[in-house]
Amino acid sequence: MPPPATTSPNDRRMRGFERTSGLVQARIRQAGEGRGFAVTRLLTHWAEIAGADIAAATRPVNISYGRGGLGATLTLLTTGAQAPMIEMASESLKERVNACYGYAAISRIRVTQTAPQGFADGKVSFDHAPAKATAPTPDPKLQAKAHEVAKGVSDDTLRAALEALGTNVLTKSNR
Repeated sequence: MPPPATTSPNDRRMRGFERTSGLVQARIRQAGEGRGFAVTRLLTHWAEIAGADIAAATRPVNISYGRGGLGATLTLLTTGAQAPMIEMASESLKERVNACYGYAAISRIRVTQTAPQGFADGKVSFDHAPAKATAPTPDPKLQAKAHEVAKGVSDDTLRAALEALGTNVLTKSNR
């Protein structure tokens, strides 16, 4: 009997279609390993989770896990004047963050008064970045062409999605 052939990544792709989740799974796992599953929600919805007053004075910086794996430490960045107030509100904040996770993931909140860049800059801005300029409106001729291509689709949602895709493709190819 001949020895089994080794499969290379190129051979694996020759079997047919693969799920996209399988292709990016390693990168997603690597990016989220040290931060936990719900941390992206914690970052993107910080004002809703912490409350407007605390969110205006703090930013979540890091979530670190101990050796035992039981309970994590949430590190918050704040200015020196706000640190005592944040420390006093840390128990209620911990409950709100754990409600975001759905279980008691955070056991401790650590408040730091340094900027993420280090000690060189004493000014920490907690304002959100200004919104980026919106994309320019596409050419009406291109929109009409995309509408013409997608007009045979009976499902309204699918037709609208196809029109948007067609407009994007036509706009990019005209550049």
